[in-house]
Amino acid sequence: QVQLVESGGGLVQAGGSLRLSCAASGSFFTINAIAWYRQAPGKQRDLVARITSGGSTNYADSVKGRFTISRDNVKKAGYLQMNSLEPEDTAVYYCNADVRYYNGRYASHWGQGTQVTVSS
Repeated sequence: QVQLVESGGGLVQAGGSLRLSCAASGSFFTINAIAWYRQAPGKQRDLVARITSGGSTNYADSVKGRFTISRDNVKKAGYLQMNSLEPEDTAVYYCNADVRYYNGRYASHWGQGTQVTVSS
């Protein structure tokens, strides 16, 4: 079973920065795509950024130029560097990983979420 553990959330003032981390553990062959989603109170969970195994990235329009997604395949980890944070970025941030197992099967896994709060 794969576990994803997020860290790095917290309270920051508008204009500040945070770096989220997502560490994967368990028995699996490889991680394909890693993505970060966020969910604000009363809203749906939305994609923030995604990175493929080859390093291709895509971002939500609202975070382009402010957020950067990256990964470390050796450490089996993903990261989200968030700069110029705005109150509208306040949400619970979730890591998602598409994992390939040794038996060839694929599965999508979620972390438990980490709270990011941006004060004005």
